[in-house]
Amino acid sequence: MKAFIFDLNGTMINDMTYHTKAWQTLLNDQLGGNFTWNEVKQQMYGKNPEVLVRMFGPNRFTLEEMDKLSYQKEEKYQQEFLPYLALLPGLLEFLEAAYQKGIPMAIGSAAIPFNIDFVLDNLNIRHYFKAIVSADDVVLSKPHPETFLKAAVLLNTTPTDCLVFEDVPKGAEAAANAGMKAVVITTTHEPYEFEKLPNVLHFAADFTDGYFNGLLG
Repeated sequence: MKAFIFDLNGTMINDMTYHTKAWQTLLNDQLGGNFTWNEVKQQMYGKNPEVLVRMFGPNRFTLEEMDKLSYQKEEKYQQEFLPYLALLPGLLEFLEAAYQKGIPMAIGSAAIPFNIDFVLDNLNIRHYFKAIVSADDVVLSKPHPETFLKAAVLLNTTPTDCLVFEDVPKGAEAAANAGMKAVVITTTHEPYEFEKLPNVLHFAADFTDGYFNGLLG
């Protein structure tokens, strides 16, 4: 593959438990919902306003209210997760090796810039990425391919030459819809949950898996 595109949350950092906790606090304690952990986890994809609509319906909040709630949730998440913020094992070495080989890399995430900046700047890894596509840069969320197709354009690479790193079925499905192969990091989902996606090449717990050495040529 000539270019790498990384999802962020759950793929580069193991933080999805903290996102789920922040969402559950907001949805149940603040907004009066009664959602189980698994109900929240299954709906926790795409843009934050989309999550709120899926959980409470389309008429509960105005767009302004959803934007405000979105930031409240992310502030809670960042506060809770900051002491544990770290790249998955092996990822820093993989990024550095790919960077040294001149492989262009991008982030394609449903996160808002506020959260992407939180990770890139606290971990000092922004220089590895030639392009960033956030929730604010697309109209349609994963599993629509817009996020990954935009990343490919920004990397000046054809979709078939891009390899996507993801952790959730909707993300791997977005890669398939973009005509891209995917490697799945199993921080949040089990391999059987991806069984209908023929574009998945490999499953790994983290980036210490020997498979990643082969991707660097």
